[in-house]
Order: sequence, then structure tokens, then C-alpha cells
Amino acid sequence: MIKPEDFYSKLVKKEVDFFTGVPDSLLKDFNAYIMDYVSADKHVIAANEGGAIALASGYHLASGKLGMVYMQNSGQGNAVNPLTSLVDKEVYSIPMLLLIGWRGEPGVHDEPQHVKHGRITLGLLDSLEIPYDVLPNDNDSMKETLDKAISEAKSNNFPYALVVKKGVFEPYELKNKIKSDYELNRERALKIVTSSLNAREVVVSTTGKLSRELFEYREGKKEGHEKDFLTVGSMGYSSMIALGIALAKPERKVYCFDGDGALIMHMGNMAIIGQKAPKNFKHIIFNNGSHESVGGQPTAASVINIPKIADGCGYKIRFKAETENEIIECMKELKDCEGPGLLEILVNKVSRKDLGRPSTTPLENKKAFMQFVENDN
Repeated sequence: MIKPEDFYSKLVKKEVDFFTGVPDSLLKDFNAYIMDYVSADKHVIAANEGGAIALASGYHLASGKLGMVYMQNSGQGNAVNPLTSLVDKEVYSIPMLLLIGWRGEPGVHDEPQHVKHGRITLGLLDSLEIPYDVLPNDNDSMKETLDKAISEAKSNNFPYALVVKKGVFEPYELKNKIKSDYELNRERALKIVTSSLNAREVVVSTTGKLSRELFEYREGKKEGHEKDFLTVGSMGYSSMIALGIALAKPERKVYCFDGDGALIMHMGNMAIIGQKAPKNFKHIIFNNGSHESVGGQPTAASVINIPKIADGCGYKIRFKAETENEIIECMKELKDCEGPGLLEILVNKVSRKDLGRPSTTPLENKKAFMQFVENDN
């Protein structure tokens, strides 16, 4: 295994000193190390992977140095546009290093949403004509591979990718952890919100631990899961899924259970929701200020005003809550208002270590959900 500090030290010696990207569970130990030891002007957690490519491009244009962009392989989709139309050799020819966590690696058990992308990860790099190596898990081979990657990126003025398998980095515990003192964690807040919904109301929940908590809540109540569309992948798109449902079924109230990182990743969705102004759309943001599912790195949610952003985008009503009583009162108003409406709930970054995963497949979830939504009785 590679020590995160050894990997970082080797990069800095080669004058790779700018880091940006979206955190990934396979890279969380390296992500944690640079969170602790890299200054804020040299490390930026981006809203999405395409933005990170552009950030590293700007850094190169100003400094002549390589930046490193880290991402989960699912983030390749967000990165394709700037990789082909900004940094490509036939456009601006901008070099950088890509550090890509290989979720769903063939032959390694993983969640359904990672399997397809794991299978096509290397093929996508081939299609993008981006050279790559799978990062070795020992220091000597790592140094050789890194020397090669940096040399080729510089000589060819083009990105070079390092693909990281599970377990390559040694464990590293983040020291600069987010601290908060709210009354509730997300799971408790989720239970309060969900218990206030009636039998015909529809839920679309975001990727990550929130959907897992919602599934376990229904299990604990011995309820079915047909009311909930669990967005197990596609981070940042739950609100658009919910909008599509709200427009197709204007007589049904549709709730999007979102996370702060997912909201920020594609915040432009809020403008479209405000523009279309569906009266039946309710947007609930569970804000713990972090990318909790992939290591707990901070989001920008602690320094922005989400209700004000919603106001500027045309949401009809906006609330913020952090206690049980506040959530109960806000939910009463949100349920009765003409949407789109938004409720931001501030919660602590705490979740159960024994939190399970959905026992139904995505296809089973989709089928049951569609039958529920189709039934207007």
C-alpha cells in the first residue's frame, strides 16, 4: 500500500502542487491528507469534475505547472466536455494529472450503480485518447509510474490519468474534521420529514447515505418502498428527476430529498425548477456541510445561503430549520404552500456504522415506483 504522504511528497518534488476535484471513497485517504496539509489556495474541492478540469487549466495557464484533478470514475461523465473541448491537443493542449478512483472494477464486488462504469472506465480513457496507468500499490513502482505520467503530460501538453484500485492508499484519518452542534443528525431529521408525508406523496431521494437511511426507515416501519425513487447513482440529478415527475403528475405532491454536495454539484437545476414553477414540487435539503459518503470532506454549503439562492431562482417559499420543532412547523407550511418550495435542514455529520443498503435492485425499485405513481387513486 502507498502512504498518502509519500504520494503527496513525490508530487510536490515534481512541482505538482495544485489539487482540485470531487472526493471519492477510494481516494479518501489521499483526499484527507491534502485536506490537512495543503493550503486553501492550492486545494479546491470543486462543485463537479468538469469544474475541476477548468480550475486545473486556469492554474496551468497562470503558472505553467501541472495541477492534479481527482475524481471517482463516475465523474468522468462530468469531465468529458472540458477534456474534449478545452484541454484536448486539438484545442488548447493543457497538461494535468487525473487521479481516478476505479469503483466497480471488473471482478471486484461493488454496488449496482458502479458496475457498468467500472467496466468502461479504461475504455472511456481510450476513447478520449488520454494515456493512463493503473497506479501500483508499492512505493518504488508508484514513483516510476508517477515519473512517467508527469514526464508525458509535460512533453505532450496533455492530461495523463492514474487509475486507482480499491485499497491502494494506506488509511489516513482526517484531522481537520467538520464540527457542528446541531440538535439532529440526518437520519433523525429524515424520519421527522418522512413521517409527515401522506400515502400518495412521492419522494425522490439523492445518492449516498440519505437513500440508504430512507430505505431502512421504511423497513423499520414495515412499509413498502414504492413511494420512493432511490437515486443510487447520478449525483446531483435527483432534483431533475423529481421535476420531471412533478410536471408529468401535477396532481401529486413530489418531494426531492437532496444533499448539500449533490445540490451544489448541479446548482443550475434550481434555476430550471424556478422557471417551470411546478406547484407540487417540494425541495428538502439535508445539509451536513460535507461529502460524508466518501470521506467527510467539506462542501461549500457552510458559506452559502441556500434559501436565498432558491429565492433568486424563483422558488415561491423558502425555510431553514435545525430543530425537531422547527422541522415540524416548516413541514406544515411547506406541505400546504404552492411550490416550488424549499426547506433547508441543518444536521450533524453523523451516521450509523451499521447502516445497511437497499435489498431491492434498482430495476425492482423503478418498477414498483412507476406502478405507484401511475395509480392516481
